[in-house]
Amino acid sequence: MATQPISTTTADVTVEQSPSQKTLRPRMSTRNRLLFFLTAWLLVLMPFLFWWSTWFGRPLKPKEMNEYLNDSAHPRHIQHAIVQLGQRMSQHDASAAQWYGDLVRLATNPREEVRSTDAWVMGQDTAGSGFHEALLKMLGDPSTVVRGNAALSLVRFGDSSGRAQIVSLLQPVAITTASAGRVIDAATAGTMIHQGGLIAKVQGDDSQIHELRSPITGRVRIATGTGANMTAGASVATVDPGEEQVWEALRALYLIGQVADLPAIRPYERELPEISDRVRVQAADTERAIQERVKK
Repeated sequence: MATQPISTTTADVTVEQSPSQKTLRPRMSTRNRLLFFLTAWLLVLMPFLFWWSTWFGRPLKPKEMNEYLNDSAHPRHIQHAIVQLGQRMSQHDASAAQWYGDLVRLATNPREEVRSTDAWVMGQDTAGSGFHEALLKMLGDPSTVVRGNAALSLVRFGDSSGRAQIVSLLQPVAITTASAGRVIDAATAGTMIHQGGLIAKVQGDDSQIHELRSPITGRVRIATGTGANMTAGASVATVDPGEEQVWEALRALYLIGQVADLPAIRPYERELPEISDRVRVQAADTERAIQERVKK
């Protein structure tokens, strides 16, 4: 008769430990448990509160709107209020009109990001008192983005005064040095960079380190390597404009573009990896619209 192998698993034998052999696990006190859960809760809550306080989509009450529009110590608060006004204006909310005077005032705010947002939002209501005049003045702003947003908003007023600024939104931006020096750090070609992002650091002949930042969001196309010696006014890098900027410029030129603008438009009709289908189609549509205007 076949026999079964002898099992050697510990499940066959139960050994009972004496009380002296048992190890007692220390229990966490109620106070420590509460502290643990409170710390864990705060770790989750604090990032949420920070996000909630800085999220531009958070609705503002009238009192908050007044406070934020005048909070010069916190530019993001001003931006938050402007964005909220823009949303109300796009929904034809008549209550937004009570703050239109603030939008005109903020057109000369010292912070570039505030003026840029303001220029865009004033284009949401062509009936806004003082908007048209404020936008025309912003065409001379020192910031590329502010000038561009002002020009794009003016198109909604049926005003093509900013056409040259809109065409410039399609063109790469050269990042130049103000003084001679040596590049000690630089972004590499192909890097995506946000507006205000660091492009390079140049150590001048006076040993001072100068930071060169991008005036637009886009992709670094050409970059000078670290260690290169630069003369005053030399180009350290070239930044191609980002997709959203190009998209908005092409849409505006669809309405006001001229034949002279075609050399700036046609590069975006090419089938290249860095050019999306929607941009390529819009560029082709824009050229077609310009050609049809010429025929008429």
